[in-house]
Amino acid sequence: MGGVGKTTLLKKINNEFLSRETHDFDVVIWVVVSKESNVRRIQKGIGERLGLPLPEDESQDAARAARICSVLRKKKFLLLLDDIWDRVNLELVGIPHPDSENKCKVVFTTRSEAVCGRMEAQKKIRVECLRWNEAWDLFRNKVGEETLNSYPKIPELAKVITRECAGLPLALITIGQTMASKKTPNEWNHAITVLRKSASEFKGMGDEVFPLLKYSYDSLPNDSIRSCFLYCAMFPEDNNIDKEDLIQHWIWEGFIDGFDVMNEAVNQGYHIIGILKLACLLESGSINENTEVKMHDVIRDLALWISRDCGKKQGKLLVQADVGLTEAPEIEKWEETEKISLMYNRIGALTETPTCPNLLTLLLNNNYSLRRISDGFFKFMPTLRILDLSGTNISYLPMGIFELVELQCLNLSNTPIRTLPDELKMLVKLKYLDLSGTKDLETIPIKVIFWLPRLQVLNLFYSYGDWEVDGDGGASFGEAECLKHLKDAEITITTVPFLQKFFNFHNLTRCTSILDISGCKDLTALPPPPSSATTLTNMKYLKKLILKSLGLEELTFSWLVVREGGNRIPSNLETLILRSLFKLKIIKEVTHPFFQNLVLIRITECNALKDLTWLLGVRSLQTLHLFDCIGIEEVICGGVATVEEESSTFSMLKVVFLSRLPKLKSIYQNALPFPSLQEMRIGRCPMLKKLPFDSNSAKNTLKSIEGEKIWWDQLEWDDEPLKSAFLPHFIQIGRSR
Repeated sequence: MGGVGKTTLLKKINNEFLSRETHDFDVVIWVVVSKESNVRRIQKGIGERLGLPLPEDESQDAARAARICSVLRKKKFLLLLDDIWDRVNLELVGIPHPDSENKCKVVFTTRSEAVCGRMEAQKKIRVECLRWNEAWDLFRNKVGEETLNSYPKIPELAKVITRECAGLPLALITIGQTMASKKTPNEWNHAITVLRKSASEFKGMGDEVFPLLKYSYDSLPNDSIRSCFLYCAMFPEDNNIDKEDLIQHWIWEGFIDGFDVMNEAVNQGYHIIGILKLACLLESGSINENTEVKMHDVIRDLALWISRDCGKKQGKLLVQADVGLTEAPEIEKWEETEKISLMYNRIGALTETPTCPNLLTLLLNNNYSLRRISDGFFKFMPTLRILDLSGTNISYLPMGIFELVELQCLNLSNTPIRTLPDELKMLVKLKYLDLSGTKDLETIPIKVIFWLPRLQVLNLFYSYGDWEVDGDGGASFGEAECLKHLKDAEITITTVPFLQKFFNFHNLTRCTSILDISGCKDLTALPPPPSSATTLTNMKYLKKLILKSLGLEELTFSWLVVREGGNRIPSNLETLILRSLFKLKIIKEVTHPFFQNLVLIRITECNALKDLTWLLGVRSLQTLHLFDCIGIEEVICGGVATVEEESSTFSMLKVVFLSRLPKLKSIYQNALPFPSLQEMRIGRCPMLKKLPFDSNSAKNTLKSIEGEKIWWDQLEWDDEPLKSAFLPHFIQIGRSR
């Protein structure tokens, strides 16, 4: 990240060597590379440090390199390269390759971890932002004790500003120097207001700090990735951002486009997140770094500044996310705005009629108190393309929704909405309709979906399942089957006739990524007759399957194996959830390698199951949740696995949660290596007296084993050293980690 102190540290290294009379190197060379640098400029810097005259002609790179190399080959050198933006070819510059034999060193600074890779760095050191005490000391030093002591309230106000800088030295220094002359609480309170409202207006931020940080933004590969970065500022400050949610918004905005299937777009989104993290413009999430990212506060302020044309158009963007609003901002502020984010507030109603001729995106999601939107609210939003009402308390859409003729994305997920208005069919440009989690949705009028010809994504997971077989009384699968541009569907089905019909729609099954089959208690076989097995092989993009409250006694998974050109290829299934399948006794035909993408399995209330030996065919499994299955006695039956299967059993498993399994006696009879295991949580499994561990199990990976203390004390171990080895990982359930 820019401004974090990389150059300062490198200068300190340089000055430390220069101040010593003796050290391990014959010569220490400092060169500022910078973004605009080239081979000739780097050579010139090295030549000046060596006192070496070099040819001035621009075409003489090779001659200069030979001259530099002839000198440095005879010396033990330390080369310090500051501010690298891309790979520097040391050979072209004339630098002999440093190795253990010549004992030379090259140290460089960069904002990009990708550059470290291209430079083949043997050791990388991330320069982090300052900890609180360090940040406070630096800020206090720049402000000066005289100012801090000029009024009793100022030290506490100074600490507030220090926190706003989030440990970034450049911001601490710049703002500290500005505040050094401010000796009244009024001035300090004003400074806090400006920083929180628009940091770019604070003296030194818009003309010094942000232009320097903007180099990282300018260096991103293309405009689409730059747009993805700027969009991150729409989310609340200091919050973790779910990666999938972020990618979904990028897709809605059109930053990720040109994909045939949703999986391609999601993969591209993860690739972009990787680029932004390597550029230090995004950070790993503080709770779950695998699923979340976050933005440094100052980098977020930078993104807002850039989005407002480097501070020239403050009205272009209105972002007040998670700031405790109970009412919407004054409608006068909406007039020039192109994007508005009011997510995660407590706004109760939207009753006015704002005029927003340029508004493209309106994010109102997670305003849990929002119950009412007036019919005229959307009347003067002729260009609105993205409307996110997810996580609100809206139970019906206003009649004025039909005014949004340019709308491309409508997100109503996790709302108590009961019916979709017939007027929805007028939104003919709609591409994305998300109704996931709308469990109260009772009515989708006939032909509403049919009249959305551009629809690419239809999300009805944990939502409307009362499909009409023939489409006489409401929405039918036939409407979705006619959507020629459909790329992704998430479907809930609640009756056997609809399930039978679903499997005969080739376009819909081909696009389905999540399938939730729930409440079909008469369903005794899957797929249900008369469905043809050949139609089922069309579900090549199915990633998540939920089977809940069905009458199945036997579950066969051969129908999920994809067939192409007569060959069987691995299923894309990643998540399998089985819940309340009370009659289920047998699960079979789960074979490797056809389920090599299956990483998460959650089984709950499947009381007739006695074991899960079929998991031997799921070698990619990373997370296993097993709850409330009163018949389970073993996870893997003893004596079933071959030597080869035993060595690969649970080889990728990271997380195991076992809870309320009163008959469970064994996970497996022999010790397993568990080379990836990180977390095990076991609760209310009184018969489980031994874990499949030996001295080689979960080496260097295990973080915790959670359980009741009485259970832990009664565990049987092969010997005391083994028990002692695992004891430090034990955490009593209910105790903090």
